[in-house]
Amino acid sequence: MTHRRPLLLALALACALPALARSPVPPAAPQIPAQVSNVAWAGDMDQFAAADRVNPPPRGGIEFIGSSSIRMWDTLASDFPGQKVFNRGFGGSEVRDSTWYAGRIVTPYAPCKVFFYAGDNDLNSGRSPAQVRDDVVAFVQRVHRDLPKTTVEVISIKPSPSRAQLLPAVVEANGLIQQALATLPNTGYTDIYTPMLGADGQPRAALFREDMLHMTPDGYAIWREALAPKVVCK
Repeated sequence: MTHRRPLLLALALACALPALARSPVPPAAPQIPAQVSNVAWAGDMDQFAAADRVNPPPRGGIEFIGSSSIRMWDTLASDFPGQKVFNRGFGGSEVRDSTWYAGRIVTPYAPCKVFFYAGDNDLNSGRSPAQVRDDVVAFVQRVHRDLPKTTVEVISIKPSPSRAQLLPAVVEANGLIQQALATLPNTGYTDIYTPMLGADGQPRAALFREDMLHMTPDGYAIWREALAPKVVCK
């Protein structure tokens, strides 16, 4: 009898193993999609939706979207009088955030043009110039998936004094983005990096606030002059 017990136990385990193999595997924990760098912007999206219910932007207008340099452009309407411009910037965001939320804050408005600024936060968080280029292309493709006739105008990454260590990467990223956009339909690129430099080739501190990251009205004046010929629906 004592010799049978190990044999019976082995047979029981052998029968149980196939059943265990057929048992469903517990689902993996949900992951944040790779194209999202920060899900904290959901609150900003809710605020945009609430504002849209009260005063929706005009369909077919001109949208400015991107990070804090766009969000803080509070003179947008007066800088481009007579144009149907509206602002959907959310501060601190990276390129991938605008791509992820494009279905909520681009597609519904069907803008004739989208002016897009982002990239310096991305480089500061560790993304390479090539990755930023790819992220910008992905944003353009996301907009054109739903709105193939909408023109996407990309604004170059600015030279912020507080991020002077990133300037070589900024220059590289800007060059890669400009090259990539040249091969894509209904896109444009505007260089605001160069006119924000002084005679010594360094960022002009007078164009920036005390944090040396966000711009003064003089900084926005340079952007306005560079973009004005393009801020029109054609």
